[in-house]
Amino acid sequence: MTSGAFAEAPGGPDCGWGNMLFAGESGLPIHLLATITNGTSGNNTFGMTSGTNGCSANGVLTYGGSPLVNLTPIMDEFSEDVARGHGDALTTVAVALEVKQEDRARFNQVMHDNFNQLFPSESVTAEQVMQSVMDVMKTDARLSKYAA
Repeated sequence: MTSGAFAEAPGGPDCGWGNMLFAGESGLPIHLLATITNGTSGNNTFGMTSGTNGCSANGVLTYGGSPLVNLTPIMDEFSEDVARGHGDALTTVAVALEVKQEDRARFNQVMHDNFNQLFPSESVTAEQVMQSVMDVMKTDARLSKYAA
């Protein structure tokens, strides 16, 4: 069994008065009402910090949506820019990662210096490249603050 099998929503699956009020219901409108109820009263935040309201902060959080930065449409241009150490695709990724203007030259240089780690083969996927970008950033003193 993987650790993802134990993943939970923030506060747990039963957290907050909204979940209590609409227990057993389903559908987008009900989920929105439960979320609004929890958010406007702050009861799930209180529940997480106090261990009440069916809430807990012990679960492992995961994200099942699309990645924040999708390199797929610009993969070829990005690899060329990384090889050169500058370019529009490299800037686009830096902006998407919220790298401040004063750190962009460092970002470009670090990406360029680690080209072989980012692109170990022609068959590397955009997701693998993006994970490598984050891994490389985590090891750099100036860029680690941008790495999630």
